[in-house]
Amino acid sequence: MYLLLEAYLDIETTGLSLFFDAITVIGIYRCDGRNGEVIQLVGEEVTGDNLLKALEGVNTIYTYNGSRFDFPFIHTSMGMDLEARFQHHDLMYDCWENNLFGGLKAVEQQLGIPRHLQGIDGVEAVELWWRYKIDHDNNALALLLQYNKEDVVNLKALNERLSSESR
Repeated sequence: MYLLLEAYLDIETTGLSLFFDAITVIGIYRCDGRNGEVIQLVGEEVTGDNLLKALEGVNTIYTYNGSRFDFPFIHTSMGMDLEARFQHHDLMYDCWENNLFGGLKAVEQQLGIPRHLQGIDGVEAVELWWRYKIDHDNNALALLLQYNKEDVVNLKALNERLSSESR
């Protein structure tokens, strides 16, 4: 039996500008329905070739606000149009249809999806990256990667919760 792979994708960046900032981490949670693995491309590993390798065999990519942030950022930074290569499902719009508004963390709270790291947001993620790059703080990088991992794993939990509520 052939299993379709799905991927949950989230990026971390040095800021919000598509033209002046850079991608620092691409997190991908690849799932085949039973098993999953987290792949994180960090710093110099963030390349088109590495991203395509990480997404090999994937049919659908799920994001939260990926239509407006992650995919355009990847397209501008790497010249790669993921929408042309993969099916894309932005869970933010499903949330809106279910009267769930705010960022991913706010929606997680509304639905009771647990998060181990509390109080870290996109601004803190930028700060963690710079602490790693400037101060060579490996603990900051570890925290950033854990934050990104929770994002992508919780995207799957969000998708499952939304699917079960729409039945």
